[in-house]
Amino acid sequence: MTPQSHFMVVAAVASGREAGLRKLLDSLNLKPGMVDPDNALVPFGRFDRLHYARFALLTDTTLGDLEAFELPRPRVPLYLSFLGECDGPANDQLAEFAQVAGDGLRSIFAHCEGFDVDGNLFAWLKARSLPVAAGYVNRIGRTVRQVREDSALQRALASQVPRDIATEAEDPQALRHRLLAFVQAEQLEGRLLLTSPERTPTGWWLRNLLHAVAPFAVLLVALLLVYRQPLLLLLLVLLAACLVWQLRRREKSDPEFCPRPDREAVQEMQRLEDHDLTNSFTALGPVKPGLFRRWLTQLILYAIDYACRHVFGRGHLARVQTIHFARWVFLDGKTRVLFASNYDGSHESYMDDFINKAAWGLNLIFSNGFGWPRTDWLLKGGARHELRFKYYQRRHQLPTQVWYKAYPGLTLTDLERNRRIREGFEMHQVTDAQALEWLRLL
Repeated sequence: MTPQSHFMVVAAVASGREAGLRKLLDSLNLKPGMVDPDNALVPFGRFDRLHYARFALLTDTTLGDLEAFELPRPRVPLYLSFLGECDGPANDQLAEFAQVAGDGLRSIFAHCEGFDVDGNLFAWLKARSLPVAAGYVNRIGRTVRQVREDSALQRALASQVPRDIATEAEDPQALRHRLLAFVQAEQLEGRLLLTSPERTPTGWWLRNLLHAVAPFAVLLVALLLVYRQPLLLLLLVLLAACLVWQLRRREKSDPEFCPRPDREAVQEMQRLEDHDLTNSFTALGPVKPGLFRRWLTQLILYAIDYACRHVFGRGHLARVQTIHFARWVFLDGKTRVLFASNYDGSHESYMDDFINKAAWGLNLIFSNGFGWPRTDWLLKGGARHELRFKYYQRRHQLPTQVWYKAYPGLTLTDLERNRRIREGFEMHQVTDAQALEWLRLL
């Protein structure tokens, strides 16, 4: 199994260079926001391990919201972000970018502060890479190669299948054997390639195992300490009560600021959406002031990252099954959080999916963002206030200037169906019922 990684390079745009940078980024596109995969600067289509990538200018217009409550407005630069998801280590992908598209990346990052056109590009990208506080992969181990091979297998099989395969009179075993023979012939002719998964890297497996057991090890140590020092239990209970009191006090007094988003800004966002069955989402906002919210945000993102790595990652995030990849990243000394995702369907259906299936999850993390609709006990309310929530997320959403998808036209539903077809194809023996179920997938 090849695990997936997230990468994100962030650099401040040099004074007076924003207009030229925007024009250059637009030149990479075939449609608004949709990159030409064979463009001359960064030919994303040449990177076989790259699932998604984007360039986005991080212009946070919501920082002015703080002034409405007589809070100081932070002074932050305009950032250019370059982020994406790939198979294998993120640094390997950045190194490949530097090697294959070095000149194009230099022309883009030349608009940023501190960039040396003649310097080591890979070292510069690494130095400005930000760690992911929490990252989600829809199905860990599903590579770009597998997606493309599974899709090719499905198309090849579907071309040989009669439309009436679901009838009871059909002999599913005989039809399946004919299809298997057809695929094997295609493989021998070199027209169809089905490669075996690579071996899971030992280092990744060990790190993932340690990550999985670490919280339980800490809990075990804490229990042993409490057993030996009963007074410590009382102190922990008092601390927990204090933290709950602090949370409720802030929930009742924190500013709620969800005005209607600017119409022109929303139209600009909509202009970049729905050019494919999948869309990108980028949002940025400040964390509520104070150490309490900052520490709580870090703790919750750790919990989300843990769940994404060890609970989800097998086709769903909570009950939401339309997200390919997602990540949360801290900016500016953990005073702001960026959220980026790639999802199937329209923006409206994406938001409704979260409201109906995972509103508590949204509240868990985003209630620590300044202006979020008021919550109760961290989980209730918040995103359940549908109109205020939709205003809030649209106002914090940012345009994605350049966006790449390695397998356009394929949704997660397609990927899951194709995965099951591949699994059924590789089974040596099946029952009549299993054969018929497999044929119906085609």
